[in-house]
Amino acid sequence: MLTPQLASAANFSPDSRVWVYIASRPLTEQESQTAQAALDDFVQRWTAHDQALKATAEIFRNQFIILMVDETQAGASGCSIDKSVHFLEALGHQLGIDLFERMRFAWVQDDDLQYVNREELRHQVENAVVRGSTYMVNTLVENKRDLQEKWLVPFDKSWHKRLI
Repeated sequence: MLTPQLASAANFSPDSRVWVYIASRPLTEQESQTAQAALDDFVQRWTAHDQALKATAEIFRNQFIILMVDETQAGASGCSIDKSVHFLEALGHQLGIDLFERMRFAWVQDDDLQYVNREELRHQVENAVVRGSTYMVNTLVENKRDLQEKWLVPFDKSWHKRLI
């Protein structure tokens, strides 16, 4: 499966806000379990202006962290978003990964995901490994609906093309 399903968000609004973080390397199974436990604890305690947020977080394919907030109950504020960023920075430090490298990309090749940085992506495009019809992972999805419908986008229609 190449599109996240987030079973824990089954009853979340389609407009629920989403943040996608891509790890600088794949997590081991043990690291994924450790990270998932920490994420579960964080979203249980996550608040905005002393109101509990209806939130979930899941690790996808040992390389993505997907954080979601259903704002029909309470909206995520700047301070609560800052809390999530600080939490993820600390989690990344604990696991020895960078979750904030914004120039890390993934695409589908042979029913699997390939990961590269910006320069490597440029090289893959120049060598026709990545073509116009190659499906790119859209880490800029903004809500649950987009996560379900626009997670994979052809390179020609993706924001990645502007970077090359």
